[in-house]
Amino acid sequence: MNRLSETFRNGEKIFIPYIACGDPDIETTKSLVREMAENSAGIIELGIPFSDPTAEGPVIQQASLRALTGGVTADKIFAMVRELREDGVNIPLVFMTYANVVFSYGTEKFLSHCEAIGIDGLILPDVPFEEREDFAPACEAHGMALISMVAPTSEQRIAEISRSAKGFIYIVSSLGVTGVRSEITTDIAGIVRAIRSNTDTPCAVGFGISTPEQAKKMAHESDGVIVGSAIVKIIAQYGRESVKPVGDFVKAMKEAIS
Repeated sequence: MNRLSETFRNGEKIFIPYIACGDPDIETTKSLVREMAENSAGIIELGIPFSDPTAEGPVIQQASLRALTGGVTADKIFAMVRELREDGVNIPLVFMTYANVVFSYGTEKFLSHCEAIGIDGLILPDVPFEEREDFAPACEAHGMALISMVAPTSEQRIAEISRSAKGFIYIVSSLGVTGVRSEITTDIAGIVRAIRSNTDTPCAVGFGISTPEQAKKMAHESDGVIVGSAIVKIIAQYGRESVKPVGDFVKAMKEAIS
């Protein structure tokens, strides 16, 4: 059983924060990961910045730009994760990036590095389900889950996506790009029912969740909650002093869903 499966096994609701690696710098990212793990994050999504992040709204786009301008690279992120693992950070870690990042690095080389440093999964929001075979077998060969995404428009494809899912299923709560939303109106309960009629793989809801109240509502329907833009906004506001504010936010969100 890998770390992702183990994390969801006892039925506890899982809080999954996202950060853009290298924003504001790699050392702060490393401290943020430790702080989030210590404040009960269940899984952490590490964004590998890309120059054209098509699934991201302005908040994460700007974070990616800051990181790239600051000189972050995949190799620096690999080295950071290796240091975290060597320092005893055992929480499941998942990379979120884009297909071109993996292709340009070399898929086999990229995934080999992921395996060596203990990355548990990969999220590629620009890879449709029909093209997952470009990555899924290689991910599995390196002990990683290629995380499937289900959107409100997936409809009849939910069953097929669910049956092949590994690790956990990422439910996209709203149409459009990532970003804070005042209200989420998607029928999450209906999507979860469709997923659970086809698989035992856990599911977590992301896109637009920013408050404890929203998180509690989404966790009631699913196995976990994913939050990115709200955390990245805190990092943008506080920069290198963001570690404690982010830790406090993660702790509050975890308490809300528990």
